[in-house]
Amino acid sequence: MPDRDADAPLHFVLVRGLSREACHWGELPALLRTHFAGSRVSCLDLPGAGIKHQQTSPLRVGHMVESLRMDFRQAAQPGETAVLLAISLGGMIAAHWMQHYPDDFARAVLINTSFGDISPLHQRLRPAAFPALVRVLLTPRHERESVILGLVSNHVDARSRALPHWNRIRSERPMTLHNTARQMWAAARFRLGNFVPRVPVLLLAATRDRMVSVECSRAIARRWQVPVWEHPSAGHDLPLDDPAWVVDSLVAWLDKNGG
Repeated sequence: MPDRDADAPLHFVLVRGLSREACHWGELPALLRTHFAGSRVSCLDLPGAGIKHQQTSPLRVGHMVESLRMDFRQAAQPGETAVLLAISLGGMIAAHWMQHYPDDFARAVLINTSFGDISPLHQRLRPAAFPALVRVLLTPRHERESVILGLVSNHVDARSRALPHWNRIRSERPMTLHNTARQMWAAARFRLGNFVPRVPVLLLAATRDRMVSVECSRAIARRWQVPVWEHPSAGHDLPLDDPAWVVDSLVAWLDKNGG
């Protein structure tokens, strides 16, 4: 089991979800550095996204883990306590990572994720989200981020602040629909099996998530016997809608679990 020295500096390792990249974390990395003195934050990109947008996205979650783990090992420093923070598809990646490399992380926080052998398809992707996903495919490229934000964010002010930034990301490091489809295939096929994490895990979920039902996080919490803390108004992109709440939750939870 990883070292859980409460005095060790924290290294937050952040993994995004479907068709998103490191820069989509927005304010969260800076808030983590501010609230956790001496901590470091590494935002990793999946193959096919961000700085790796010219690569082909793997069709298996396990292959995504192997790519991310190489980046993590290069970024890691001796004596740190590594905390994995992942959202949506990133949560599936986190589960596979903890299962196959249990000594890499001392803590994990999974946000608005789902597993195929725990939750049914209509909860993993809510039927009401399908029209928005179709509009993403049919909308001109320069307007797609507005449609995506309308699906994953419930807070108008957060959407307004994010739109120019997200448009710039798409312009500079576009993720292809081909790679997005490959990520969706990997997510649809992911199965948890009998795995139960050996390290403390916190689930964060948005009660009003319009893309993935909150019941998915509740089901994982029951299976793993871990806490699930719910935000009452945020959408699927919880770190976008209320990054301060995410950080405050981390502060409270880490205080309870020995940092």
